[in-house]
Amino acid sequence: MSPRPSLRGKLAQLAAKPAFQRWAARFPLTRRHVRREGEALFDLVQGFVSSQVLRALIELRIPHRAMDGPLDPKELGPALDIPADRMAQLLQAGAALGLLRKDRNTFVITTRGAALLGVPGLEGMIRHHDVLYRDLADPVALLRGETETEMANFWPYVFGGADGDPATARLYSGLMSDTQGLVAEDTLDAVSFSGVRHLMDVGGGHGTFAKAVSVRHQAMRLTVFDLPIVVADAPQHPAITFRAGSFRDGPLPYDTGADAISLIRVLYDHSDDTVRDLLRKCHDALPAGGRLLISEPMSGGAKPDPVCDVYFAFYTMAMRTGTVRSAERISELLHDVGFGRIQRHAARRPFVTQAVEAQKSRTCGKTV
Repeated sequence: MSPRPSLRGKLAQLAAKPAFQRWAARFPLTRRHVRREGEALFDLVQGFVSSQVLRALIELRIPHRAMDGPLDPKELGPALDIPADRMAQLLQAGAALGLLRKDRNTFVITTRGAALLGVPGLEGMIRHHDVLYRDLADPVALLRGETETEMANFWPYVFGGADGDPATARLYSGLMSDTQGLVAEDTLDAVSFSGVRHLMDVGGGHGTFAKAVSVRHQAMRLTVFDLPIVVADAPQHPAITFRAGSFRDGPLPYDTGADAISLIRVLYDHSDDTVRDLLRKCHDALPAGGRLLISEPMSGGAKPDPVCDVYFAFYTMAMRTGTVRSAERISELLHDVGFGRIQRHAARRPFVTQAVEAQKSRTCGKTV
């Protein structure tokens, strides 16, 4: 005998009936709600088209051009080898997305459109999406693991290779550096480094996070640890010491004297086994009382997040390694390797990053 449906289940069954939808759309007490839900559903349906419109706007540098003054589709279209009527449609779509505003026969930039240009790394991220979209062309095949994804080749270093093409390493590190600024800003606003004398940023690339720390904590010593091919191309900075190595192939350096370690957008690139091993190595490398900071986009867990549980979850799936984890799951992994005093720090923009901090016991030695 099948269980009786709950009240929520009965409401869902009712909402699935076309006749009920037609009635609810006319009934005064429900029609506003039905309209909102309908608009939300259609936003889901058209999401891919919106993102492609966004990419066209960026590729054609429409927001940049609008910063210089109003755009006339009759003039702009021929200048970009696009028929004027299609340019008018693109600008109209940009206005519908809130990036432009229609002013009679021209289009002007909005604050949202200007803000798009002001977010470091966002343009590069949008251009890079062509790779992700190809991997998502058949999402069911991706879910089944039947897709040889391009994204896995775009980020080859997450698989642990210490060698590779320098040009690819520069592309990888450059995009990471461009998009790390907001993460660093929000992390430093959320977390106190009081009492920390020496921070080692593991997987720190070209030192974007370490540079941000150096601005706020000028007396702090800073070490960045990353793959040899990444460190070799890193621009030197007077406050930062770069160390080359692979956390997958060996221990973290013990001789730096670091009393804190940061992992900024590192864990979600890797599987649970790799993450657990890395956290154990962090525990080993820290002195008693040493602190570990983790900052990255995190799953909403019991309360699914519309950015992290959609965008970042499928992004990492296309990379074929790693996943977004909730703060609770990260805390479990930290506890498994011996960390204590685990706490979550509320970040200003959870869609950019969230932070979890832990401490090595003042009485324990290295983990085994």
